[in-house]
Amino acid sequence: MNVSVANIETLKLADAEGVLKDVAAELVADKVVPYLGPGLIALSQPTIPVTPEGLAAFFGTKVALPKRAKGNVWAAAQHIESMKHRSTVSALMGDAFAPAVAPLPLHTFLAGLPLAMIVDTWYDSAMRAALAGRTDWGEVQGNTRAGIGEDRWYRFYDSAAAEADRAAAETWKTLLYKPHGSIAPAKNWLISDADYVEVLTEIDIQTPIPDVVKNRRTERSFLFLGCRFHDQLLRTYARQIIKRSRVPHFAVVDEDILTKNELRFLLSHGITPIAMPLQKAVDIVMSAGSAA
Repeated sequence: MNVSVANIETLKLADAEGVLKDVAAELVADKVVPYLGPGLIALSQPTIPVTPEGLAAFFGTKVALPKRAKGNVWAAAQHIESMKHRSTVSALMGDAFAPAVAPLPLHTFLAGLPLAMIVDTWYDSAMRAALAGRTDWGEVQGNTRAGIGEDRWYRFYDSAAAEADRAAAETWKTLLYKPHGSIAPAKNWLISDADYVEVLTEIDIQTPIPDVVKNRRTERSFLFLGCRFHDQLLRTYARQIIKRSRVPHFAVVDEDILTKNELRFLLSHGITPIAMPLQKAVDIVMSAGSAA
């Protein structure tokens, strides 16, 4: 496929707002899974890193990084783990995401819907906080198997933050899926190159994807909000999470920073890019969803 970023002009929908309103109605009807990225948190005034590059910069303020690791959070975490210890990486992640992030209006809106699944790809706990008033939900988080002697790719937690199991997860009305881990409730992290090497060796056969996620994506499409796909790892995860789900999907994008690889990824996986400021898109989704 020969695609240039300039082609985004042809991908702008004639009635983007109308299409997004339709997607919002599908969201309320539990036919669309929201897929949240760190760009959503950036809409507030966060005191945590809100991009992989920002997290790498945070690491760089704590530990001297080699040139190859600067700007690359996974390489930076791997360097720290190799030169110091995994516990140092975990401690720095805890420091980076210790400041509480209040739920944004979209988090609260989503928490009020009877959704089968919400995917949240950053390490903050804002979505968990928004769901706190309910008891019919639970969370599954990716975690590293290194050093813990367990043959587990992920862990389950109920609404009270107690560790649960696969059987319990099947009973939850809403599943919050944090594929890379989270600060809460137990500080599970997928962050270093070594963490991902292990996962990526099997992700194509879907082993690291929980069965409950596979089941709930069937017959549903995805709406990407606040997500970037400018790194191969981010693209790989998104591709595997949405595998065997319903198309088309939709992604709100910033055409000024959209890369050629991102655009190729979107087009090749049935993801329609909607060129619109994220805050405007969020407002449309909440307004249309409330009216649906």
